[in-house]
Amino acid sequence: MLDALLHRIEQFLFESSGAGAGHFARRLLRYPYALAHDIAQGNLTLRAMSLVYTTLLSVVPLLALVFSVLKALGFHRDMEPVIYQFLEPMGDKGFELTAQIMQFVENARGDVLGSLGVAFLLYTAISMIQKVEESFNSVWRVAIPRSIARRVTEYLSVLMVGPALIVPAIGLMAALSSNGAVQAIKKIAPFGTLITWLGSVTPYFLVMCVFTFLYCFVPNTKVRIRAAMVGGVVAGFLWVGSGFLFASFVSSATTTLVIYAGFAIVILALIWLHISWLILLVGAQLAFYVQHPQSLRPGANSEHLTASLSERLAMSAMFLIGRGFAQKAHAKHYTLNSLAERLFIAVTTLAPLVRRLENAGLVLVTDSDRLIPGRDLEAISLIDILEAARNDRTDRVMKHIRCVPAADAVTLGATAAMRENLKNRSLKDLIAEHDASDHDAPLTYSPRLKTETKTESP
Repeated sequence: MLDALLHRIEQFLFESSGAGAGHFARRLLRYPYALAHDIAQGNLTLRAMSLVYTTLLSVVPLLALVFSVLKALGFHRDMEPVIYQFLEPMGDKGFELTAQIMQFVENARGDVLGSLGVAFLLYTAISMIQKVEESFNSVWRVAIPRSIARRVTEYLSVLMVGPALIVPAIGLMAALSSNGAVQAIKKIAPFGTLITWLGSVTPYFLVMCVFTFLYCFVPNTKVRIRAAMVGGVVAGFLWVGSGFLFASFVSSATTTLVIYAGFAIVILALIWLHISWLILLVGAQLAFYVQHPQSLRPGANSEHLTASLSERLAMSAMFLIGRGFAQKAHAKHYTLNSLAERLFIAVTTLAPLVRRLENAGLVLVTDSDRLIPGRDLEAISLIDILEAARNDRTDRVMKHIRCVPAADAVTLGATAAMRENLKNRSLKDLIAEHDASDHDAPLTYSPRLKTETKTESP
């Protein structure tokens, strides 16, 4: 019954044709439907739970590192209001927990811990950001994480520069709000209301900016600013809304929390951390869908390619990579994500095929995640591309299989005919023979119809 209902909903959202406001509304509804499906699948929830555990181990070392940077700049006292604002939905317990965290941070002084203790703090803080990156990479279907050198340098730069920008900005806003000139302007009716409103929404605006920055920076792939902003704004609104709801729950459940006595603050902290991480991951998932709308339909990310489509996609991918590399004046370099977007296929479906091309030495992945030809275009034969798509290396390993000779002769004969037809033809020849306009219409695959067709992006 439920499966039939979901199938009808998917048909309405993804297969209905039309134009105008109705078509726009259907396209818009695809995003909450896909997010709801992902949450129901449980992967985002499990990732959020893992991050809660990591946070419990790493929050004090992370704050101690940030505190040391801010102390050198003279802004260390401004960190406490920032922590309290995050824990504010917990009510009085949030204030109590903030005081305890600040006490822990004060105890984590370098002169007390020594060099080994400071090294452990750095390791724990970097490990937490690494866990966040792994979760974001999972959302963005990125199989290759940052190198160790990039992790250390980029993570530490964020830990040093980020707090040095955010916390002083909050302190500056607080100072401006108490300034005499600002207080005088507040007494003027329209300006006073406007300043009060700006003061109340600015912290939430900063939260959205932080979310947007995380969505741009943390995944080990190129994220468009528009996709990151959509995810950051939506996640910011969800975080603010859930904060109000959680605060209402805490205030109305005081009698229930009495049962847990001293453990109530721990339970509330765990619940709020889990909600916050889940919202952050939901925003990252939304940013992914905004950048890759072809992955919106549930099941599109787990679709298996047919042998025929694997060969066609492998040839198309090598054509685009080779042509982009050959055009020196207007070179267009593809990453796995941009190539999947160009071919209108889910990244997780294309990634194994690109990995086969890489294993065959036909493609190289640079440090900036760009895909370039693995060797000179003249040295890449079209037969090599088709054999990599077929994964013939695996066929050669499985020598124990015994096919029927009469039937096997048919397939071997077809392969021999293909080799003869493509003999001495290289990727460079293919690029030279075909005009770029022949490939403007991208190839897509309809998982429901099991057909290969050309269609527009959802």
